Amino acid sequence: MEKTDNKSVVKSILKTYRKDIWKKTIKAMDEYKMVKEGDNIAVCMSGGKDSFLLALVLREIQRHYIIKFGLKFIVMDPGYAPEVLDLIKNNAKNFELDIEIFNTNIFKEVDQEKNPCYLCARKRRGHLYRKAMELGCNKIALGHHFDDVIETILLNMLYAGTYGSMMPKLKSDHYPNMELIRPLYLVKEHDIKRWVNYNNLTFINCACNVTNKKVDSKRREIKELIENLRKVYKDIDKNIFKSSENINLNTVLGYYYNKEKHSFLDDY
Repeated sequence: MEKTDNKSVVKSILKTYRKDIWKKTIKAMDEYKMVKEGDNIAVCMSGGKDSFLLALVLREIQRHYIIKFGLKFIVMDPGYAPEVLDLIKNNAKNFELDIEIFNTNIFKEVDQEKNPCYLCARKRRGHLYRKAMELGCNKIALGHHFDDVIETILLNMLYAGTYGSMMPKLKSDHYPNMELIRPLYLVKEHDIKRWVNYNNLTFINCACNVTNKKVDSKRREIKELIENLRKVYKDIDKNIFKSSENINLNTVLGYYYNKEKHSFLDDY
């Protein structure tokens, strides 16, 4: 595998993609108050383009940010094939990222499940929290981006009959004093792909055995729907995102707050 010029890749984030990646990441961290002085953050890396970009951006922000925080780079191996692990290790070496790999058996556990992607995500989250705590971290950072957010909004509306977004940060319900943050929250997937192609980089796609069997994916359907809507109106994605900031409770039939259901008739 050809060695990647780490300095050139980082420079492209700071220069070529300064507006679309660098500034949007800092904006999200500031706007949603993701980091506090003295935080120790476990950057959770799957081996894909999003999490590797996240690691590189956070490392640079750590060097320049007014708030001081620590970073650990962790990779959970849920049952990857040897060649997949080799690619992850090579990329980490080329980018000079000191990663810690730990093993789980998630792929085998969820292979026969009816809803494997949902179960896999839940199991992954638990393993990542536990590893982060073991390393003395109080937060985990995931590589979800802008498109993940708007896809989640539409998935909930169209397939679950509810309105719910993917939040920029969350307190853990099961791991005390632990929090999840999503620094790439405002970064579009299109720009991440442009960055990858610009630097001629290679990352893993989803290495899950279930996905590789071409199991139908509702998220893939929503992704295609959004792409088609963008052709009709280029700012459609921005409006989907803004909808989660501009909810008028006077115009909805009902809503949940702290798991308690409310109706517009309550105060009619």
